[in-house]
Amino acid sequence: MTKGIGGLSAPAVLSTLKSRRAAVQPITADEYRARIEAVRAYLAARKVDALLLPASSNLLYFTGLDWHPSERLTAAVILKDGDPVYVCPAFEEPKLRGHITVGDEVRTWQEDESAYALVADLVRGQSGGSATVAVDALGYAGVFFDLATALPQATLVDARPLTEACRRVKSAHEIALLSHAKALTLEVHRLAAGILRPGITPAEVVAFIGQAHRALGADGGNTFCAVQFGEATAYPHGAPGDWFLKEGDPVLIDTGCAIEGYKSDITRCYTFGHATPEYRRVWEDERDAQMAAFNAARIGVPCEAVDQAARSFLESRGYGPGYQVPGCPHRTGHGVGLDLHEPAYIVGGNKQPLEAGLCFSVEPMLCLYGKFGVRFEDHVYMTEDGPRWFTVPPTDVDNPFGLHG
Repeated sequence: MTKGIGGLSAPAVLSTLKSRRAAVQPITADEYRARIEAVRAYLAARKVDALLLPASSNLLYFTGLDWHPSERLTAAVILKDGDPVYVCPAFEEPKLRGHITVGDEVRTWQEDESAYALVADLVRGQSGGSATVAVDALGYAGVFFDLATALPQATLVDARPLTEACRRVKSAHEIALLSHAKALTLEVHRLAAGILRPGITPAEVVAFIGQAHRALGADGGNTFCAVQFGEATAYPHGAPGDWFLKEGDPVLIDTGCAIEGYKSDITRCYTFGHATPEYRRVWEDERDAQMAAFNAARIGVPCEAVDQAARSFLESRGYGPGYQVPGCPHRTGHGVGLDLHEPAYIVGGNKQPLEAGLCFSVEPMLCLYGKFGVRFEDHVYMTEDGPRWFTVPPTDVDNPFGLHG
C-alpha cells in the first residue's frame, strides 16, 4: 500500500483538527487606500476620468467590498479624487454599509429607477458627459452596454490594462495569505488520502475535504473540489459516471480554499494500493516535467518559456508533441490570487516576462486517455533570485506526502 493512503476514520481525523484562523492578518484599510491611489495615478496618466467596479474580485481587491454579482448593480466608482462612491439598490444599503472598508458615500436606486443614471451623474459631475470611463471586464457584459446607454457621449474603455497591472504582482502580505491558504489545503490533501477505503465515492471524499478545510479555519470550506478515481483521472476535469474506489485505482484530487479571498489550488495523484510499473513511470515523468518548468522560471524569462520547458521535457520522453496525448493537453500554469485563475498564464505565446511577486501554478498534466492521468499542481511566487514553492511537490510515488516513520 502506498504510504499514507487509507487506514484512518474520517470522524476521528476531523475530531483532532484545530482552527488556524488566528494566524491570519486581513488586508488593512491602508492597503486598500494605497491600491486606490494606484488607480488614480493610472487614471491621471491616461486621461481617464473614472473606473467602474461592479461586483467582482476587482471590487474586492481595490475596496475590500466582497459582494455577489447579480442583475442589480452594486458597484464602486473611483474618480480622480476622493474616496470611492458606492452605488447599490436602496434595500441593500444597510447591509452594504456593514461591509464598507474605505469611504462612506453610498448612492442608492429604487427598483423602478436606473442604477446607471446614478453612475452617469457621478461621472458628469466630475468630467461632463464626454468623459472616459474604464469599465471592469470581470463584471457582466450588460454593465458595459447599460452604461453606454446612460452616458451616450462618454468613451468606455476596457479596465483590464489597469486592473491586471495592479493585481499581477503580489505584495508580501498577499503572498503570506496565499501561503496560509495553500498550507491548509496541502494538510487537507494529506488527511483526505488517509481516509480512503474500498468503495468510498468521490462525493464522500469531497464532503470530508470541505469539513476539514472549515475545521482548519477556511470558513467557506472548499472553493472547489474534484475527486477522480481510475480512468476518470485520465481527463483534466474528470469523466461522468458513478465511481467507487477499488484496490489499485489511480486517485486524483484537486481542491482549494480561500483565506481572506486569496485562493489555494493544489492537485495530488497516487494509487490506492501499489503503483503499476506504467503508473510509476508516468508519475515520475510528471514529477520531472514539473521540475523542468520550475527550473526554467527566472526573472525576465517570458511566461511561454516555462510552458515550453515542461513540454520539451515531455517530448524527450516520448509524449506529445505539443498538446497531443498521451501528453499534456493544456497549459502549464495560471496565475492565482483573489481569482483561482488569473494572469499571468504560463502558456505558449505569452511573451510577458516573469517578475518578482508573480504567483502562478506549475501543473503540466500527463494524460493517457482511456487509462489514467497524473497531475501535480503546486504554486510558486517569483523572487529576484528565482521561483519559490508555496508547497513542496511530491518526489516519491510510494510516499507522496513525504511521511516519516
